[in-house]
Amino acid sequence: MRLSPGRAVAVAAGLLVAMAGPAIAVDIAPHRALYDMSLSSSKQNSGVVAASGSMAFEWGETCDGWTVEQRYKLTMHYAEEPDVELTSNFVTWESKDGLRYRFYQRKLKNGDIDDEVRGEARLDGKGKGGTVDFTKPNNETMTLAPGVIFPTAHTILLIERAAAGDQFVGAKVFDGATEENAVDVSAVIGSPQTAEAGAAEAKVKSPLLARPSWRMRLAFFPADTKADQPDYELGMRLLDNGVSRDMVLDYGDFAIKATLDSIEALPKPNC
Repeated sequence: MRLSPGRAVAVAAGLLVAMAGPAIAVDIAPHRALYDMSLSSSKQNSGVVAASGSMAFEWGETCDGWTVEQRYKLTMHYAEEPDVELTSNFVTWESKDGLRYRFYQRKLKNGDIDDEVRGEARLDGKGKGGTVDFTKPNNETMTLAPGVIFPTAHTILLIERAAAGDQFVGAKVFDGATEENAVDVSAVIGSPQTAEAGAAEAKVKSPLLARPSWRMRLAFFPADTKADQPDYELGMRLLDNGVSRDMVLDYGDFAIKATLDSIEALPKPNC
């Protein structure tokens, strides 16, 4: 399973970006959030009858970059098979100029290591290609095509384009959660919601949530293919400060929802 708000939450300019109107200044709010995870829907042939867990998401800021740490523990319950416990820790650092990116992902399945990926990516300039050096699992070097962006740049781009009134944004995004190359991400953006409406609707009360927001649906297509169907889709309510109020990760046969349980602001650096 590939969970990411920071991917998701996830999780600048991609090859397919719609560039209508001027860019809007985005003021990201460093924060720490906790989400409850549960089963949103399930088709009968999936065998999934329930899911339970939690996800902690932390978006920090340094003078020259952004740090993101996403941890989750999720138990999948099946009708005719034993339960499966999935645990993940995904940590990244991304420079504010969008040209450097470090990542580490460690996933466990029933307490045993299922996957581990670590590396560093660099772009040769804005809109230019670059390289990825994986130190885990095999010291492989991979080439990034021109136009690829990293996750924080992608989230900021979504907010910029949503604020400018765009309804579709496409980009090629590399996040390092697997050994795959950059994936195509297509985002459909709904109508804006006012800060007052969002604050009234939120179950958790915080000044961080009293912000304009948009409902978005992101489709993640596999790298280097012409697949008609995405690997998975992510629906979320994204605020203009980078906070995601809720998420639904749809894998086709079943979907997992993440509902905000608590949130706190983190300090901004004195630079």
